[in-house]
Amino acid sequence: MEFTLAIRNVYANKKRSIITILLGVVSTALLVFSSAWMDGSHQQMIRSAVEIYSGYIQITGAEFRKNPSFEHLLFDVKKLEQEVEDVAGVELFSPRFESFVLYSVGEKATGGMLTGIIPEKESSISRLKASLKEGSYLSNSDTNQLYIGYELARRLNVTVGDELAFVGNGADYSFAADLLIVKGIFQTGLFQFDASSAFLNKSYFDTIMAAENLATHAIVLPRDLEEADELATQIGMKIGSTYQSASWLQTMAPLVKSMKLDSAFGYITLAIIFTVIFFVIMIYTLLAVFARVREIGIMRAIGTTPGQMIRILLLESAMLGFISVCIGGLIGAIFAWYFSVHPMVFSGMEEQFKQYGLAVSAIPSAFEPLTILRDMAVMFVLLLLATLYPIIKVNRYQPIEAMHHV
Repeated sequence: MEFTLAIRNVYANKKRSIITILLGVVSTALLVFSSAWMDGSHQQMIRSAVEIYSGYIQITGAEFRKNPSFEHLLFDVKKLEQEVEDVAGVELFSPRFESFVLYSVGEKATGGMLTGIIPEKESSISRLKASLKEGSYLSNSDTNQLYIGYELARRLNVTVGDELAFVGNGADYSFAADLLIVKGIFQTGLFQFDASSAFLNKSYFDTIMAAENLATHAIVLPRDLEEADELATQIGMKIGSTYQSASWLQTMAPLVKSMKLDSAFGYITLAIIFTVIFFVIMIYTLLAVFARVREIGIMRAIGTTPGQMIRILLLESAMLGFISVCIGGLIGAIFAWYFSVHPMVFSGMEEQFKQYGLAVSAIPSAFEPLTILRDMAVMFVLLLLATLYPIIKVNRYQPIEAMHHV
């Protein structure tokens, strides 16, 4: 009976129902897309920092993070690799050796990081191979062929096939120098990384840098990325106090904190916006309900109890709210999905994005069905709460008083 009356009232007041639905649709779509956009930008930054190069788990010498010198290297990498791979949950172990060098081409010279990597393993633990822009990626049989960052190549004015020289220190502090040929150019999206990094096949790197069976750090790829922190602890117990095992939550701690802080401010901003929307909806509902005071008074006069009247009005609000959040959620989800597949590009803002470490001004949204459903549920509750006060207030009128209301 109450449900039937609620449906009849919704159809009887089509204009008011349509306006109420439109308010809910716009609010829900805005909330869903805003959350997706904010989460997507944060995920992009975290992925850029973690998946592009730094990895989910890093193993270093115990004092290497405090004092990143050749005195705190990973020694006997082969033995360490066996110990780490014995830990359940480890998918892959890949050592790296980083050394700061001076690159030069003709009269141009600039400092940067030269890193020895195992190309085939690196293609599984980072996005270096997937970030190829020109030329080709390294192979395990390469010698003096270099894989260089786009910004660094631009500074040195080199392209695929060009030759450049470098000078630096070997692992034993000996003088190291060689002529390298650019095999490929990559662009990861991290501006500072692309402007300072280049890579060699580690077997050749070890020869010229006296780094055989040594590494500055190693990256471990967990089978389950969600268990990276727990796996890092297990690895730490296995390898002992000589080395340190840390997950990305530790190595990227400043970034994680800044993302959490930014998320908090983002949600506070959304809360302020939707508080305003909440009161707009409540005021409109108040006006709409007060326009029906005589109708409510007549229903009360023919025997409808206050409780039944509240339930009828709440059912109306619930039906309109449900339709609103379904349509609005669908619209917001479509936009979230579209911009997750086709990231929004901010042309002409490259310099501003470089300040945040990004070389490309394309930011995707995050298409996460559970988050979308959460936002829809939040909006549905807000729509109901916005109508609760007007419904209770108008229901306090006595039948006679309500019937004579103008």
